[in-house]
Amino acid sequence: MNDFESQIIDLVVDISGDDDAAEDLDMDLFEEDILDSMAAIELLVAIKDNFGVSIAPTELERDQMNTINKIIARVSERM
Repeated sequence: MNDFESQIIDLVVDISGDDDAAEDLDMDLFEEDILDSMAAIELLVAIKDNFGVSIAPTELERDQMNTINKIIARVSERM
């Protein structure tokens, strides 16, 4: 795991307040109630602030960013 991936994991854990998010990077964060709609928007703002990558909430379907691995992939694509 590189530093960038660790930072994304830390953001998800910080925003959700749930350390379980870091246990399985392919866990569905919405199905497991780790993220909800408000937390997802907060995460997108944090991604923009930390990485300069802007992703509008309406730009992607929920299933395109519902795991940490998918979030890492979407942000990486835009860097």
